[in-house]
Amino acid sequence: MRGIVAAAVVLGTFVGGTAPAMAQEVPAPQPVCANRDSRLSELSGLVSDGEHLYALNDGGTKTQIFVLGRDCKVQKVISSPTDPYDPEDLARTADGTFWLSDTGDNRKKRDTVALISLTPQGKATLHRLTYPDGQHDVEALIMDRSGTPYLITKDVFGDAKVYRPTGPLASPGPTPLESVGSLQIKETSTPGGPVGSIGSMTVTGAASMADGSVVALRTYTDAYLYAVTDGDLAGALQREPLRVPLPNEKQGEALAFDPDGTLLSGGEGVGEQIRAVKGAAALAAATGGTSGGTAAAGGKGQGSDFPYAQAGIAAIVVIGGLLLVGRLRKRRA
Repeated sequence: MRGIVAAAVVLGTFVGGTAPAMAQEVPAPQPVCANRDSRLSELSGLVSDGEHLYALNDGGTKTQIFVLGRDCKVQKVISSPTDPYDPEDLARTADGTFWLSDTGDNRKKRDTVALISLTPQGKATLHRLTYPDGQHDVEALIMDRSGTPYLITKDVFGDAKVYRPTGPLASPGPTPLESVGSLQIKETSTPGGPVGSIGSMTVTGAASMADGSVVALRTYTDAYLYAVTDGDLAGALQREPLRVPLPNEKQGEALAFDPDGTLLSGGEGVGEQIRAVKGAAALAAATGGTSGGTAAAGGKGQGSDFPYAQAGIAAIVVIGGLLLVGRLRKRRA
């Protein structure tokens, strides 16, 4: 019996000792304002300068950016007659240029996808792109601090791939893309999205701090923040991220950072909220993108909510087996 107790102590120490230190609790999203404009019924991309929100609607027959106040009311529309195929995400570079990710391809039949650059004055330029390995559906665009675009695929079961251009963007192009990595997004228990638990593994948007120090991907239910400490965005996406749950968004696709590091999220539907998680970027930078507890993410990229619960159950099973063996031996003696 002493040997069994000792084994239990060792197992308990092992399970507790292998768990990472608990990170600071990630704040819950708080409402900022409600989108009540029917022109933005399919909010898909979002950028913030702290004073205004710049929103992209999925679809349409011309290139448009809606300029919103912090009350979500549309103040003006930046527009160009350029007709996109399926715009899905929005980014902005340091010179004020907006970049629309016209990369949606649900049926995987497009010969080329595109990025559309749009100046604040409404001048649009088309940049066609081609993948090296066939068609992909993409809803996430990140512009790094040098202005290089990265596209992250929307794949079922979380097998997301990362692409960037092989050189400067040509207009109209196409410019070839190259594969620069992948990441496996694991299922979480965060509620929300239109497709159940599969939605927690599906990349639907992205964002970057203006200085490129922190970037983020989102699924229908969660955001994942990565500290970019050396300017290597592709490398940063291979590290452990900080997970920020974004529960109960019906179809969450939009993600942005305020200049102060507040994370903003929103989704499709008139009347849906844009919400804020204050201090998210600072928390990701301070932890290096690695955390435990409610912000935990495990494996290569994102992780399950339950790794330590599973370890605890395994320990109980092992200890129970040892106790049973001890009792049988005692009876035989």
